[in-house]
Amino acid sequence: MEQTPHCPKCQGEYVYHDGVNFVCPDCGNEWNEADMAAQTDEFIVKDSNGNVLQDGDDVILIKDLKVKGSSIVLKKGTKAKNIRLVDADHDVDCKIDGQPFSLKSEFLKKA
Repeated sequence: MEQTPHCPKCQGEYVYHDGVNFVCPDCGNEWNEADMAAQTDEFIVKDSNGNVLQDGDDVILIKDLKVKGSSIVLKKGTKAKNIRLVDADHDVDCKIDGQPFSLKSEFLKKA
């Protein structure tokens, strides 16, 4: 008998096979085997244009960003060099004018 996988969304064990898809009755998630095979454990970060970012890339801000807890505003068009990707609530750690910042990739474009 075929072993059904646990739900990738909620890790539920009561998954059933419905024709082409697997269905989780607990959370309602549906997926097929091809989706599971295509997923990798690789951490991928994309900029606002959909370009894949890597450690060491240079990026440019696409809008003015206010810095929390400060009166500093990072202006549109500011370039951040030599970024570092992180897996946290923000995607990118960088330095702008010698000060460290943590930014989300949705506000950046690859230079």
